[in-house]
Amino acid sequence: MSAAAAEPIADTTAIAPDAEVKPSEPVADAQATAEASEEPAQESSETAAAAPSARRSSRISAQPAKETAKPKKPAAPKNQRKRTVDEAQEEEGEGAEKNGTASKKTKTVVPDIPSIDIGDPLPTLTLKNEKDEDVDVSKLAAEKGVVVFLVPKADTPGCTTQACGFRDVYADFSGLGYDVYCLSADTTTAQSKWQSKKNLSYSLLSDPKRVFIAALGAAEKNKTKRSHFIFEKGTGKLVDKKNPVKPADSPTLALEFIKQHGSSPMEGTATTNEEASAAPKDANGHADAPATEVADAPPAEKAEAEPVPMET
Repeated sequence: MSAAAAEPIADTTAIAPDAEVKPSEPVADAQATAEASEEPAQESSETAAAAPSARRSSRISAQPAKETAKPKKPAAPKNQRKRTVDEAQEEEGEGAEKNGTASKKTKTVVPDIPSIDIGDPLPTLTLKNEKDEDVDVSKLAAEKGVVVFLVPKADTPGCTTQACGFRDVYADFSGLGYDVYCLSADTTTAQSKWQSKKNLSYSLLSDPKRVFIAALGAAEKNKTKRSHFIFEKGTGKLVDKKNPVKPADSPTLALEFIKQHGSSPMEGTATTNEEASAAPKDANGHADAPATEVADAPPAEKAEAEPVPMET
């Protein structure tokens, strides 16, 4: 019984190698099957990966349409530009007042200040001087004649030449009975600094809105023409003007005009009236006629000729 039992054991051991070989085939088949199944899976995954990429590309191509559909972005810069322009205009207006330049609103002349030409008096206008004091323009020539010279901008080369020229001959103007004023659109602060820097011996008038400057015909496109104007003592009438004029020529021409014309016509008229009032008057209040020398009359000729003696 033990031998019979041993045979089946031997058989099982013999069969075992076959059994090991047979199962190996299904394993290979399983691996092939798995690989085959993995290939479609990979293909499907690749297809799936390609599909989103295609979807993404379509979305990317659709993005510009979404950007163009946003009207807020172009609208915001427009509003911002408007604000910037408005703010810039306000800043320019403030800068114009500080630097002596006029804005568009100050181009027109005030209706109460008409144009001033030869024979017209100084206007009724109040301006500030370099000390920020009020100056009545209409009374500048009440006691002396007046020379008003205009400069485009304080403390610039050409304007400094003109201003220093009037400074150097200021004593000559004063000796002839004339005051000198510098007129510009600069602020009183800028004029005060310029006066101290160059030792200007006369007063400076600030006309930031170019009211007086425009009335004199020296305003052009928010700029001031270099010029000078001479006003008569007492009446304040304009008797001479040079518009435009060169910086170095302005003081010389103004002084030559005053020297050539001497005292103003107003002063000459006053002197004549004083002399007339001081002349002696008769009983009726009329001035006596001035005495005149009468030349000796020639001896009168005889009216009748001597009688001729008659012949006998």
